[in-house]
Amino acid sequence: MASGGRRRWRIAAIIIAAAAAAAAALVASGGGLAAYLWMSRAPAEAATPTPTPRASVTVPPLTPAEQLLADTDDPLACAVTFTGEGAPADPQLQWQGGLYQALPIPALDGRVFAGWYGTPADAAALTVAARVNGADPVLCDEQQIELFAAWRTAEENAAEGVQVPILMYHQFTANPEGESGWLRGNYAYIGDFDAHMNHIATTGFYLPTWDELSAFIDGRLSLPARSVIITDDDADQTWFDLAAPVVTKHELLATSFMVTAYRSDPPPSMYVLRRSHTHDMHQAGADGDGLMVNWTADQIAADLNVSGDTLGVREVIAYPFGHYNDTSKEGVLKAGYELARTIEPGTVRIGTDKLALPVVRIDYGMGLDALISRIG
Repeated sequence: MASGGRRRWRIAAIIIAAAAAAAAALVASGGGLAAYLWMSRAPAEAATPTPTPRASVTVPPLTPAEQLLADTDDPLACAVTFTGEGAPADPQLQWQGGLYQALPIPALDGRVFAGWYGTPADAAALTVAARVNGADPVLCDEQQIELFAAWRTAEENAAEGVQVPILMYHQFTANPEGESGWLRGNYAYIGDFDAHMNHIATTGFYLPTWDELSAFIDGRLSLPARSVIITDDDADQTWFDLAAPVVTKHELLATSFMVTAYRSDPPPSMYVLRRSHTHDMHQAGADGDGLMVNWTADQIAADLNVSGDTLGVREVIAYPFGHYNDTSKEGVLKAGYELARTIEPGTVRIGTDKLALPVVRIDYGMGLDALISRIG
């Protein structure tokens, strides 16, 4: 045998002898069969780790409301889910820090929608203080809220005989003695106005939005018996300086009818809606009456389109000087407006002409008692 082969044979013999000695020692120390088996395992087997099975994790799909929030990624977004008969299946996005916008008014045959409420119990009881509409700020818990639908029968709604006053203010004064001149009656004393707004804010009045008023006229929506709409004509500087802070303090929805050729200031607060008093028709025509009753329907529509584009909304107008006729109504509809307010005295009821809404005019010297005598 060559010397290299003998050397390899001796090394192998030494390894085998050492292994046998180790096995014998383990047996002698009590390792027994287990020790022998340990020694006899193949090295490859000993080196292979046993894999640990992994648990299967199932991620539930996002709800429609969660998906809306995920798509917007806006911390002020609020996903509103609607529940109840006739409620929309899809949620709606609203934004905290503002009022509710365009809440749905669902329809069911033979039924009258009675509003959205924060709890099923309030919906069943038609709790006015808990009814949610566009006069309310959006308040969400973890960016979500659920609103519950309420309904009445058409007979119940008609039997209520609800009448909605639209208050019409003009200018304001901080002088208790009022202003002088031929427009003296237009100037409401701001102390009286504050008392009016406090009464409305603290005695359970409901503030309908214009789309709600339209649905109420149609008989599609039930409004609480104590409902009122607050409006100002002309957007005079005294409205911005004196009156708007009052409606904001009392958190009352109000509408300012603006002549957009003269001014189109941003809303002074989220509680003030800007609506059209026309663009530039607050002036006399050839016969001395307002342009609204002198122009053609197309001319009226063209003016109102400018106003609507300026304000970013077409919903309701106030006729300048209260002048209107059938041609005026045609122009209003052509421009895409649904409602028009006059200066004729009265209250809005089911079936009222949407293009001839009456008002409750507020003049200088009308204190709280005068307001209560008109609206309760």
